[in-house]
Amino acid sequence: MTSWLVSPSLATGQNRRIELPGIDLWIIARVDKVFVYPSELNIDRFKDALARTLSIWPLIAGRFLLLDGDQYVIEMSDNPIPVTYADTNKLSAWPNDLYIVSELHQNPLEPYIDEVQVAKLISGSLDEPLFRLKLTCLMQSGEWILGVSWAHILGDAGALFHYLGTISRIYQQLEPLEPMPIFERRLWLEDEVDSSFLPLMKHLTHAGPLGEMFQLFGSWKDTHDHVNIRFSGDQLAKLRELAGGSQVTIQDSLSAYIILTLNKHCYNNDNRRHILRANTTVNFRGVSDTIAPIGHVSNAIFQMLSNNFEDPLSLTNIAKTIRRSIVQSRNSKFLETWLATADGLLRKIARDNLLANWDQFSNEIIINSNYRYDWVKFVDFGYTDQCRVYTAWTGPLYLRIFRLNPVRDNMTWLPRDRNGAEVAFRIEKNMKDRFIHAWKKDIEENFTNIC
Repeated sequence: MTSWLVSPSLATGQNRRIELPGIDLWIIARVDKVFVYPSELNIDRFKDALARTLSIWPLIAGRFLLLDGDQYVIEMSDNPIPVTYADTNKLSAWPNDLYIVSELHQNPLEPYIDEVQVAKLISGSLDEPLFRLKLTCLMQSGEWILGVSWAHILGDAGALFHYLGTISRIYQQLEPLEPMPIFERRLWLEDEVDSSFLPLMKHLTHAGPLGEMFQLFGSWKDTHDHVNIRFSGDQLAKLRELAGGSQVTIQDSLSAYIILTLNKHCYNNDNRRHILRANTTVNFRGVSDTIAPIGHVSNAIFQMLSNNFEDPLSLTNIAKTIRRSIVQSRNSKFLETWLATADGLLRKIARDNLLANWDQFSNEIIINSNYRYDWVKFVDFGYTDQCRVYTAWTGPLYLRIFRLNPVRDNMTWLPRDRNGAEVAFRIEKNMKDRFIHAWKKDIEENFTNIC
């Protein structure tokens, strides 16, 4: 194993400090991903691309500090980023049948990631990097693996997507895509809080001590099974047509189909588990430049809880109800109040060493979609339609959605379905077979019995 410390090509941070609002204080959370390439990544070019990107993105080379007990900042101190390289014969070739989202307690990605030690960040750290990289060569197949570990305080998946895409483009000697990154954050005021919004954010109001939450998350493997299902681009287009056409999005109709299938085949006679509302992760960049402009490097996401479905057995009604909630979330006044209220809760969570509660709440489902981000295309380092992306973790009725990976048949890459999707979530053990059977039947019938 070999390691390097890669510094920014130009020291542009100059120790400037970016103060973080409460909505960015996901201190012990990380975003870990693995990308698999069919052949070599040139290490020297890779390190040069990283160094140049760090000069454009000095926040990533910073350190997370806690000042005076209640002020959280990232100091852009132009620190180097650790990059590790290893080769291995333990795996002859990357498995073609691996789903994008793996189970955390049986995580096959772990050997290929150098994890950010987020526990060291709880009180701030002058030493712990906020971003780590690991390169691994599979000696028998010649495939290369890029493992990425990103402290969530830097930003959400959208920020990471933009950052990794910049490294990939510079590696290919291409100009970074606009917009350029913006780091300054808006700080929220207590007089903007509205307690009537609290029922919309149960995952924050029901936060618990770290040990208690970790025990809860660990218990899911005993009560819930992992579900991974795939849809082609044509199948998603059909679902959208059935759900309302141009009045809804692909994601709205896919979410509605999952909810409908659960309600119809798993929870139809269970008033507590019957799904009546969707809690959707919404990206709010671009709603207002005073909140989060396009290009904002932050956690510019929040959970938008829909109204009750008037008909929880209607694909169209579910999809349109979700769409209305997302349209409402684009209202800047509503958004400002939601964020200010959540900001106070997240500051308390950070101060008291609590953890947000991602357990399933009665009659609700969580939708956290990456469908808008084509990781395969944007982080391909020149291997067009030959890069594959993977991650780990989901929870009970916590839907994670990604665009499909390309498929390799022996040594031949098949034409990529760029519009297809993979969905992962956990479901009660006694319900998994019911759900899978219903989904397979719908696929065979091309959704002719869905309405």
